[in-house]
Amino acid sequence: MTQKIALITGATRGLGAALAEALCQTHHIVAVGRTTGALEELDDRIKALGGQATLAPMDITNMDAMAQLCRSIYDRWGAVDIWAHTAIHAAPLSPANFIDQKDWDKSVACNVTATGKLIPFVAPLLGDTGTAVFFDDARAGTKFFGAYGATKAAQIALAQSWAAETAKTGPRVHVLTPAPMATATRARFFPGEDRAALAQPREEATRLLKAFYPD
Repeated sequence: MTQKIALITGATRGLGAALAEALCQTHHIVAVGRTTGALEELDDRIKALGGQATLAPMDITNMDAMAQLCRSIYDRWGAVDIWAHTAIHAAPLSPANFIDQKDWDKSVACNVTATGKLIPFVAPLLGDTGTAVFFDDARAGTKFFGAYGATKAAQIALAQSWAAETAKTGPRVHVLTPAPMATATRARFFPGEDRAALAQPREEATRLLKAFYPD
């Protein structure tokens, strides 16, 4: 492989898109997301920064598509240098006894099951020198965040186990906690919040990048 590859799952907006832009001058970006239009807008921004991207408009819960994507990455580049996993399903806030079953099922499928299936797909691409990064926003146990908090906590527990298992062998696995950011998801959770006090995703991406990828 002659080019470093950054795989961003959940790249259409927010932190995922910001990480893609922050990395695009040193890495070829493989941007995964469900919204084709948002991916194309990201591609335009990456090109304006002098980078290049491969767009993968797909749902991470579609395991056949994700398996094919990982195979295609291997066939074309042979490896992945960084995997940043930012894809989530953010269920509407609800008391635990009123969680909509469809929202619960989507939360489990995206936040837990997909992560558990993606790790075995991506790990061989990372080898023992690559870096995987997960992001914990610490909602577990917070009132009305039952579906999101519980499934996100399960995802992070899985990532932490993987990090402990690979500490001496690689790949490097990091679990980081971003500062509260002015994203569309947060606006849904906290509609009356003063957004001026929140971090901008681009600024936070730059800070986090230094934490897990100082090179």
